[in-house]
Amino acid sequence: MGSRKRFCCGLKICMVVPVENRNYGSFKYQESTAYVSYRGDVVAEAPIEADTIPARGKHNISTTVTMFEDKLLSDDNFKREFLQGLILNFTSATTLHGKVILFKLIKAKASSSSTCDISIFVQEQQAESICKSKVSL
Repeated sequence: MGSRKRFCCGLKICMVVPVENRNYGSFKYQESTAYVSYRGDVVAEAPIEADTIPARGKHNISTTVTMFEDKLLSDDNFKREFLQGLILNFTSATTLHGKVILFKLIKAKASSSSTCDISIFVQEQQAESICKSKVSL
């Protein structure tokens, strides 16, 4: 499965996303991409490299988010909300496909989807996110 590349200039933000797996099985996932949207338009992408999250363990996922500032700056709503110091609302979404490995014996295909509502409070220079995750076997 080849990765899709987007060629454009963009602001790059390095980030580490801590993940905690409370399950008794590890999760080995394939490479994927996380998307960030503003008012339904994708304004950022973050590649996620294939890896394994250990059973009942913690894991850091490192990535670089590429913001497509041309899309944001061409959106009149974004400019108005930013300049007026209002709340900027974004949504991030990602799905990881892979397999769950239980006791190194049982293997089953699985996917994990996560959606986050991200609010950036411009005047306060703070952010808040509420995320929902779903695992499908």
